[in-house]
Amino acid sequence: MAESFISSHGISMKPLAYREQRGYIGIGYRGYDMSKPSDLVQGTLDMLLLKILALEPMNGFAVSQRLKQVSGDVLQMSDGSLYPALHKLEQEGWITAEWKTSEKGRRAKYYSLTRLGRRQLEREADNWGRLSSAISRVVKLKEA
Repeated sequence: MAESFISSHGISMKPLAYREQRGYIGIGYRGYDMSKPSDLVQGTLDMLLLKILALEPMNGFAVSQRLKQVSGDVLQMSDGSLYPALHKLEQEGWITAEWKTSEKGRRAKYYSLTRLGRRQLEREADNWGRLSSAISRVVKLKEA
């Protein structure tokens, strides 16, 4: 199994060779000389978290598990990146947090999307659609 790398935003990635063999898609790598504007990566992370929370209110662990599940085990986020990102979204007013008892009987902070967060998700998703479409057009260019 190929060694994993953690992006600067805590998302677990596999090296390029693994990506080619398994169809793995990543956002970026720490330690690699790749062009990746941090606001683009942060905006992508925000959008992913907002989208997961648009499904239903959930605690941080459940957010992480859902992201991993719906991405087919491609995207994995460390606690050291997840909770600061959730805190940032809460400070922006895009999500709210409330302490509740989890299914396992433990106290856990449950996060919910706000109206403002839903609008931000729409903006981020629109931006992502334009960006990914533009990137696809470049990648699909026919070589001479």
